[in-house]
Amino acid sequence: MTEQVKGPASYFPSIERTYGRPVQFWLDLIAASDLTKHMELVTWLKSEHQLGHGHANALVGYARANASG
Repeated sequence: MTEQVKGPASYFPSIERTYGRPVQFWLDLIAASDLTKHMELVTWLKSEHQLGHGHANALVGYARANASG
């Protein structure tokens, strides 16, 4: 039996289908940004890259929770 993915990563298949790019593309974009605050990053993804709020929020949440350093 496969364990169901929970939390922000549960959005990843939908993000890849909707925007046609791998999740790692978005995570790399977030990591390269000079923005540091959660909502600044969400707003940036929404306005500059046309992501929906839920998808942007999931990516930023995941990126920040798994950031090294």
